[in-house]
Amino acid sequence: MNTKGRRLHIRKGDTVYVISGSYKNRKGRVLEVLPQQNRAIVEGVNMVSHHEKPSAQNTQGGIVQREAAIHVSNLMLIDPESGKPTRIGRRRDESGKLVRYSKKSNKEIR
Repeated sequence: MNTKGRRLHIRKGDTVYVISGSYKNRKGRVLEVLPQQNRAIVEGVNMVSHHEKPSAQNTQGGIVQREAAIHVSNLMLIDPESGKPTRIGRRRDESGKLVRYSKKSNKEIR
């Protein structure tokens, strides 16, 4: 499937809510979005153990906990107005620019 140029409902820096999986009901900030894989990396969510070899930066090496990517269908954006998960819509603002808005509060999301 060609996902080049596809827009996702979340962006880097958004606060999201996990709606399914082993990290269900957790909130976190989006650190990175991977649109080609329809995935995002969320702070403190989907933690995996990663074995690292000793290097110049990490002379000790060892097992490190880090975030792995999670599918965007398992994430909902947190409404800035109410603090609850909401669906996202797109509409044009006064200047004709396409903006995201919260379906729950009908407010624009910056």
